Amino acid sequence: MIEDKALAELLVPRFLKYVRYWTTSDRRVAETPSTPGQWDLAKALAEELKGLGIRDVELTDHCYVIARLGGTAGKEGAPTVGFMAHMDTSEDVSGRDVKARVVKNYDGKKISLAGGYALDPAADPGLAAQKGRDIIHTDGTTLLGADNKAGIAEAITALEYILHHPEISHGPLEIIFTPDEETGKGLPDFPLEQIRSVACYTLDGGPIGELEAECFNAWKADIEFTGKAIHVGAARGVLANAVLMAASYAAMLPRSESPEATDGYYGYYCPHEIQGNLESASLELLLRDFDRAGMDRRLAALEKFAGAIEAQFPGGTVTVKPRMQYVNMREKIEARPEVMEILKRAFDNAGVESRLKPIRGGTDGSRLTELGIPTPNIFTGGYNFHSRLEWASIPEMAAACRVVIELIRLWGDV
Repeated sequence: MIEDKALAELLVPRFLKYVRYWTTSDRRVAETPSTPGQWDLAKALAEELKGLGIRDVELTDHCYVIARLGGTAGKEGAPTVGFMAHMDTSEDVSGRDVKARVVKNYDGKKISLAGGYALDPAADPGLAAQKGRDIIHTDGTTLLGADNKAGIAEAITALEYILHHPEISHGPLEIIFTPDEETGKGLPDFPLEQIRSVACYTLDGGPIGELEAECFNAWKADIEFTGKAIHVGAARGVLANAVLMAASYAAMLPRSESPEATDGYYGYYCPHEIQGNLESASLELLLRDFDRAGMDRRLAALEKFAGAIEAQFPGGTVTVKPRMQYVNMREKIEARPEVMEILKRAFDNAGVESRLKPIRGGTDGSRLTELGIPTPNIFTGGYNFHSRLEWASIPEMAAACRVVIELIRLWGDV
């Protein structure tokens, strides 16, 4: 079996370099990519891939990096398999000026971070399990960026490894790095017609062993509130306060169906941003459900909530503008059972016990699956994504590389 030490020596410096790029995306910007820092990382990745000796590397007009490597002798006609990861980080927590810290042989104790934050193994079983292993964490002022720069580092490290080990035969490969995954746009301006992969795998999961082939159906709704403004001293019987309308609407959302009250296969409503004044206000709302009928129920409920608010605020109006973001990828992946069968064999060959679980979110693989290329998701070894408490396990990152290398081997025999 491939030694983790050899993989980590390639993997860790690469990851530490990537997290220094400020690639926070901005969901309010329509263009792709939504932020200039993503271009910086994309250009660096394209040059790095070329530096490995890969001749077919493209950086598209919308910041997609696509690299291809032909099959080895006798494997040229095997199906092309792809690996995908995204370059942006979430805007929930700052991703600027990331200061990553490598901890060798973690002692299992609480780690103090800036601002009074701490990584506490008593509250984080995943961290407690890392005692005696090497980990990477932030200084507490930013997120780490393991979501999804760990996936990028793992994909390129696996690629570099097979290039340095010609005894590993393989079919044609495709590497895809994408912008703006965290915005939920769903691969806008993606050059689907250029993609040759018959199947693809995202490296965008969490703890070791996670294997994900289904995700939420995801919708976003922009709720607009139009009130009636007047001097508050003469407001009686006239004022319809749009700020209060928006707040009241948010308060009507079932607390038992919020992100913090659900897990597993339970969906939710999530107020993401609220702003406004007396005359107009807006609420950005995320809706998630694994079942399409459940999503239809949620969408219908939004209109009922709107009617209730209009009844409470005479003269005010509420407009609901829903938009689909991505759909559950389960059915299309189940239609191609070999994609998961090969993945499970890769886990076994890599010595990693797989745990099939639903994604409580989505990936670019969700959208790519919808577009016709089945794309399940693989763990990266990262934890506590989108937070200052984000950290990554180096042995688990190396394990993800082993799984990718085994996938490359196995698809070459298809």
